[in-house]
Amino acid sequence: MHTIDLAYVGRGPHEELVTYIADQMDYYADEGVHVALRDGCTWDAERLRRGATIGLGRTLLSRLTDGIPWVALNVNTYHPLFWFLARPGLTSLADLAGRRLAVHPPHTGPGCFARIVLRQAGLDPDRDVQTIVRPPGDYGMDLRGLQDGSIDAAVVGDTMAPEAVAAEHGWHVLAFVGDHFQIPTVGVAVDPTYIHPDDPAVQAVVRAHRRALQVIHNEPGTTVRYLQTFLGRHTEDEVRAHYEAFIAPFFTTDGQVDLAVGATGITAVAAELGVPALFTAAEFYRTATTTR
Repeated sequence: MHTIDLAYVGRGPHEELVTYIADQMDYYADEGVHVALRDGCTWDAERLRRGATIGLGRTLLSRLTDGIPWVALNVNTYHPLFWFLARPGLTSLADLAGRRLAVHPPHTGPGCFARIVLRQAGLDPDRDVQTIVRPPGDYGMDLRGLQDGSIDAAVVGDTMAPEAVAAEHGWHVLAFVGDHFQIPTVGVAVDPTYIHPDDPAVQAVVRAHRRALQVIHNEPGTTVRYLQTFLGRHTEDEVRAHYEAFIAPFFTTDGQVDLAVGATGITAVAAELGVPALFTAAEFYRTATTTR
């Protein structure tokens, strides 16, 4: 049996669900690979590149800014699962002008994507909004800040079901990032310097994840049950609503990539970072079908 380290670099179902399904349903064992799942959230790029990783947003930014030749071999979704959540009185992104917004650092995937969305709404994230930069987490402190009024809005991920949280507190979901900006964001990526994309262990992981993607679309009851392990603060109905609104419609069925979407996303991210894009979408996203 092959072995491989697989690191996640964020929290929540968008990052972990496919891997979780593949593990729980023994797809890794079926494909002949033992996967050691690693928490790479605080790892630097040098440590991360020695194994496979789930986060495509982080690897794309790393390739653009550090020149690490990451390649993505599987794509789970084009829609970044992050939301702008705001206190009462704010009903649109434009209302964030002059307001206090908790947001991820600019040189992280979700932070970069949020800045792109703000610019699309006509806001300069460095001038028009009072950004409070904080590291990604479970967003519990953001919810506390929204409750006590120390912040007006926050960009949050799917460690919660944001629409359910907004309904509970009388807040507003100003925008779903995936509605405004698409880019392949999670899947499987490797650095060929250390792991060849055709390595049998890597290809086994890709096959297992594509089987898990099929579960998401073909077995909603099973998927909702697994989602509840991530969204423990919510009822089954709230979890199902989250699945129906943001998981089922936006996760791929086969791990393949639309290179046009990838190219547009790479161009936008490079522009936001102020760096040239020295590679094409086809050079970064290599999701050709694998066979056992």
